[in-house]
Amino acid sequence: MSVALVFGLALSGDALSDQLVRRGWTVMVADDQPTDAKRARALELGGALIERPDAARIAALVAECDIVCPAPGVPETHAVVTAAIAAGTPLRTEIDLAYEWEQQRDGGPRPMLAVTGTDGKTTTTLLAAHILRTAGHRVAAVGNTEVPLAAALDEPVDVFVVECSSFRLNWIDSFRSEASVWLNLAPDHQNWHASMAAYEAAKARMWAHRRPTDVAIGFADDPVVMRNLRAAGGITRTFAAGQADYHLANDCLVGPKGPIAPVACMTRRLPHDITNALAASALVLESHLATAADVRAALETFRHPPHRIEPVATVHGVQWFNDSKATTPHAALTAIRGFQRVVLMAGGRNKGLDLRSLADERSHVKAVVGLGEAGAEVVAAFQGHCPTTVAGSMAAAVDAASSFAEAGDVVLLSPACASFDWYPDGGYPARGDDFKRLVNALLEKESA
Repeated sequence: MSVALVFGLALSGDALSDQLVRRGWTVMVADDQPTDAKRARALELGGALIERPDAARIAALVAECDIVCPAPGVPETHAVVTAAIAAGTPLRTEIDLAYEWEQQRDGGPRPMLAVTGTDGKTTTTLLAAHILRTAGHRVAAVGNTEVPLAAALDEPVDVFVVECSSFRLNWIDSFRSEASVWLNLAPDHQNWHASMAAYEAAKARMWAHRRPTDVAIGFADDPVVMRNLRAAGGITRTFAAGQADYHLANDCLVGPKGPIAPVACMTRRLPHDITNALAASALVLESHLATAADVRAALETFRHPPHRIEPVATVHGVQWFNDSKATTPHAALTAIRGFQRVVLMAGGRNKGLDLRSLADERSHVKAVVGLGEAGAEVVAAFQGHCPTTVAGSMAAAVDAASSFAEAGDVVLLSPACASFDWYPDGGYPARGDDFKRLVNALLEKESA
């Protein structure tokens, strides 16, 4: 009987372990952050949870296994990865194994579309899925979402749209998709990857196993993406607001076959919303799974996911936006560029990135409120350019931002950092929810 070591029992590890057991594998489960729920789940899978194994124990476990399956949260520098490489034991990921199982499906595999990039993956994935549903397909938006690909294999769907983080792509041996889009690349996850070169290489693996009929789509304004797109060969398309196969002309989204939809029909029209719409349009049109009419109808009804430049309230003419999902400077800069006069709330736990780049858009920033561990680092980037302060809590930060803002301003929570200093258990959603609660309390107070 084949033996798999699954390291990490969160969403992906759980779904993968379940599928392996159902396919006759013996599964050993280890985790660096054990909980009672994980212990109980490991027993259901056939064995006790191996808790916080040291390097020697990990090497012994790897020696007993046929494959090692690190969960997405396990970095490539982890002892289980180095042990597997040293032993020559294959490293397999949930997305790769799920893809292979789908290829063996009775009745044949269903099409897959894929999305990767530093920023915008979730929104583009959900938009593409919305377009496909509008076109009449049953769709599963999977991968770096609440639903791993392995967990959706038994669902009655017609097509998968797979959000591909670098964590999921890093070890793939076979995963591919009928059409795939790479949105952008900027410094991120340097606490997971060994280097920026390793991060880029992981993203590029999305195109490593393409078939001649598969379409690769890249952002024309990103030189790193375009270098990898040229190297990918085969059928390629580009998107960008300017010169690209899918572009903006006369306030209309346009593709190789002509107009797709007017920008005016979109539910939100910030610059990155337009490029995300172009990317999603290319994905569904190049795969021949939707029409331009489907795209337009979907753009008219799409609701953006929370915590991504999400409008919260307007208080005395000041607009408040929750962009808690922006955990990198690149993401925060994208949000800042969408407004003319911003009171920026930024900081948290830095992921090894250069926060000084936030000041590249200082002409848009009226004042800065620093948050959490990196609050002082953010404030230092704007020193001498605008008023700044560092807050000791989210409540204090909202109060400080309110004191800086005047009618016509935008207060933007776009942290450029992770959230685990102030919100160790809830991540960026908890940070965004706390911010929204405080802003709504401010609105109620001012309205009383």
